[in-house]
This record gives sequence, C-alpha cells and structure tokens, in this order.
Amino acid sequence: MHDPAILSVEPEDWSGDDVAGEPAETRALTVDGASHGLRLDKFLQTGLVEFSRSYVQQLMAQGEVTCLDDATPVTPKPSRKVRLGERYRVTLRPTAQSKSFLPEAMDLDVRYADEHLWVICKPAGLVVHPAPGNWQGTLLNGLLAMDSAAAELPRAGIVHRLDKDTSGLMLVARSRQAMDRLVAMIAAREVRREYLAIGYRPWRLGPRVEVQAPIGRDARNRLRMATVDLDRQSGKPAHTSLAFLDNTEEACWIRCRLHTGRTHQIRVHMAHLGHPLLGDALYGGPMGLGLQRQALHAWRLQLSHPITGQALHFWADPPADLAAWLAQHQLAVPPATMD
Repeated sequence: MHDPAILSVEPEDWSGDDVAGEPAETRALTVDGASHGLRLDKFLQTGLVEFSRSYVQQLMAQGEVTCLDDATPVTPKPSRKVRLGERYRVTLRPTAQSKSFLPEAMDLDVRYADEHLWVICKPAGLVVHPAPGNWQGTLLNGLLAMDSAAAELPRAGIVHRLDKDTSGLMLVARSRQAMDRLVAMIAAREVRREYLAIGYRPWRLGPRVEVQAPIGRDARNRLRMATVDLDRQSGKPAHTSLAFLDNTEEACWIRCRLHTGRTHQIRVHMAHLGHPLLGDALYGGPMGLGLQRQALHAWRLQLSHPITGQALHFWADPPADLAAWLAQHQLAVPPATMD
C-alpha cells in the first residue's frame, strides 16, 4: 500500500473470460488540446474512467485499441504520444471484470460526507474493490450506488484499502481534486492512520516498538507477504509503530500506527514479532480463541481536509465481535484523544 495508497497494492489481475451472448461495446475517443502529447495509455484512461490504467494497457495488448487515422491499422504501443485530432477506437468485450463496475445498493456506514470527501466505516467481510472471485458486492459497487458521480473517478474515489476481514475507517474521495490531494498526502505521510489489534501470546517487548522491516511477496506462498532482505529479495520499506495496551493470558492488546501502507503490513509485522493476529490463519494466528477473522480494526484517522485544510479527526469503536472479545477479557478501548 511507493506509498500512494491507490498504487500500493499488488497489481490487479484484470483477466477474465468473455461473457457469452453479450455484445461488445465500442467507444470512440478524439484527442483534444489538453491531451495532446500524453502517452496513449494515459489518454485512453481519460475516456475509460471506470477502469484502471493497467486494464487499459491490457486492452491494448489484446489488440482492442485502434488509431482510426493510421494508414495501416496496427495495435499502437502504450507509450505512443497522441496528437491533437487523432481518433481512437476501443472495443470493450463483456467480462466478469468489466461488468463489475455497476452500482449495488448497500447500507454503508458513512461517518462524514461533504462534496469532496467521504469517511466510511467498513464492516469486516466487505471486499473493497472488485477482483477475481469478488467481482460484485464490493465497497466500490456500494459507492457507485450512493453517488453516480463516483463513476467519473478512478476506483470510485477509493484512495486506500482495507483487507476484506479488517474493519474500520476508510477515506474515499468525491472529487478528482480531492483524490489527487489525498493520494499525495498519504504518500507524504500527512494522514495519520491508527489501528487496534489483538495479537497472539502476551506481549514482552516493551511499551513501544518501532518495526522497520521491508515487506515483499512470500517466495514460498504467493498468497502471503513476508518481511524480506532487500539486498536479496524484492520488496519495499515498511514502518509500523506499535504501542502496548494490555495483556491477557493468551493474547496482547496493541495500538498500531502505519507510516507506510504495504499489503498486509500490520499482519506481517505482528507475525514477524511472534504475535500473529488472533483469527489470522494466513499468518499463523490461532482460530480457536473466540474470533473468526483477523483481530484488526482501523480505529482512527487524522488529517487536514484535502481542499479546505480543516483539521479532521475520526474514530470508530471496535465492532460487535471485537467488542465482545474485549469485554470478555476486561480490556478497554483507549481514549480516541490520546497522542
């Protein structure tokens, strides 16, 4: 989760089988003055706003993009510089992916809304963005149903993600200006993101721990991430601040602050320290201690409003499953105002 959050996840797999019996869609795009000189793939995305740039590049690789002004129709390269007045034809064949960017009404917990910004409290179990195996029923589909203008923004304004089974607060842009600014703010670490986590085994590492361990794909299991040695493996720097809150006989109650946003960052760093999250079977967390999903909740967000500069502070108490576990073990949620 480079730091800009919408670019920090692993590259999407946009492949998919054509949907039988449904006609292809053709779009014609003409280069205007503002687009003259852009790379072709970037220009095309301005006319295919509901799709990512990687998907546009795949369309080109599949021969679905043609310049109508070329004497001999050939598939142009993504790096080609477009010229004023050029006309391009793009063929969109129905696939599971292309049909996934559809509005689906759902009861989303909106904690803040203005013309530029939403703050959503995501429930555990909700996938944020369509992907193989989850083409519908995602947060993106819900955002499109709440506001049709979200279709004009890349990823419906989603600027960072939470894992499916992580609950809590997310920022969503409602204007392109806000989206560009939020991405820059996250990259510059100007958005404070804090989580609450329950790790396996009592904590013995001191009141505060700074984990600076690069993260990359686990070479033995492609579904997992892992801490890596950048001299020998590919990966990216990752930094998490951990603050001890309390212990039980079997677990520790930890406050986490993200400084970078790598895929599964808190889950990987907690496992690296020998404290995988309860319910996180992917990273070795036990499933038999009362929780059926990873014990991770996006608790607090602090930032300046991307347009007005107003100081904003949001927090969300843990949902019912985590709250019940905490009550059972007589653990308290820290004050939302603490530093």
